[in-house]
Amino acid sequence: MQTNNIKKEAYHLLEKLPENATWDDLMYGIYVRQTIEAGIEDSKADRTIDVKEVRAKFGLTT
Repeated sequence: MQTNNIKKEAYHLLEKLPENATWDDLMYGIYVRQTIEAGIEDSKADRTIDVKEVRAKFGLTT
């Protein structure tokens, strides 16, 4: 996300919170948004691993 949109997106996040929201609710919303955006950037930069490779690494079945 471009940094000039962060303030606008923060306001949008605030507007979606219920009236009885806590600081923890707000922080969780920010955390989720930041984590999703980081994942999207990793995917775009080809910094991901196929799920089959991860399962094999940890000895998990499909």
